[in-house]
Amino acid sequence: MRLRTGIACSTCFTLLSAVLPAAAQSSGVSIGGLIDGGIYRGFDGTAQAGTIQRSNLSIAGWEDLGGGLKATFRLSARFDIDTGRLEDQGSKPFWHDESTVGLQGGFGHLRLGRALSAMWSQDWKFDPWANFNRISSPAWYQWHYLTPTDRYSNNGAAEYGRMANGIFYDSPTVGGFTLHLSASPERTEVPLTLRREGRGYSASLNYDSDSLSGMLAFERNGSGDKDTFVAGKYRFGAAAVMAAWDYSRVAQTALSAKALTLGATYQMGQTTLKAGYGRQRMQEQTNHFYSLGADYALSKRTTLYASLGRKSYEYGADSGTSFGVGMAHAF
Repeated sequence: MRLRTGIACSTCFTLLSAVLPAAAQSSGVSIGGLIDGGIYRGFDGTAQAGTIQRSNLSIAGWEDLGGGLKATFRLSARFDIDTGRLEDQGSKPFWHDESTVGLQGGFGHLRLGRALSAMWSQDWKFDPWANFNRISSPAWYQWHYLTPTDRYSNNGAAEYGRMANGIFYDSPTVGGFTLHLSASPERTEVPLTLRREGRGYSASLNYDSDSLSGMLAFERNGSGDKDTFVAGKYRFGAAAVMAAWDYSRVAQTALSAKALTLGATYQMGQTTLKAGYGRQRMQEQTNHFYSLGADYALSKRTTLYASLGRKSYEYGADSGTSFGVGMAHAF
């Protein structure tokens, strides 16, 4: 009996080995994200422990529908490692980062739900800190300053970056060029009123080659605020230099802001050195931002880093220096 059972189990194992790879190739689900924590001195002079770069958790998956077509989904939430709470808990939705379902094929990738707009999903490539570091990133403080993607979507608070109730399209690459589009068919609702504003939309044209990258983007939110963004990056050897220009303006007033940022990176083995500068002109005020940083890769997934940033604002109220060290682990 034991011998017969052993033969049967061996046969089952052989059959499963033949079937499972085929099944595994027809669909897939992955869990990933970034855990980041550090100790730093804020621009206001207070010592803090917590997230310097945004921690997040994502669940993504796909299913092969045949004929080169795939169904996709992505759910992603951001959280603060020092408290374990969701980022800005109470104002932002649980799946604040992204919640989409879509179809992908030779035509590109089409998604529905909540996600980064076409402009915000691509601009990070032109900042040494990927618009992702609260100490050193010029982009964090100066890009798209007056034009949130939606002024009211976070329970009445502004959302910088993500479009809710959106349709998102990413084209295939043709000659190095890709087109990214996002729009909402729903009008923006103003909380506590019966008023509805317009519909938001965004478009970004990108170019990428081994040495050169470029981007031209435009975004209009449902409130009528507009943003124009132009950026470029050049890579040579272990170094890269980049520049970006952003012009944001408010629809209901004459208020506008222009920002020019410069950045550079240089890789030496496991260490990457970074430098950044930003100049923002807003009405009669000129603001400057200076930053330095270094990343040390312990592995492909784990990085130690040091960051330094200096705000020099014309009227002084928000000026200050911030510095800190941290560790990030991607999974």
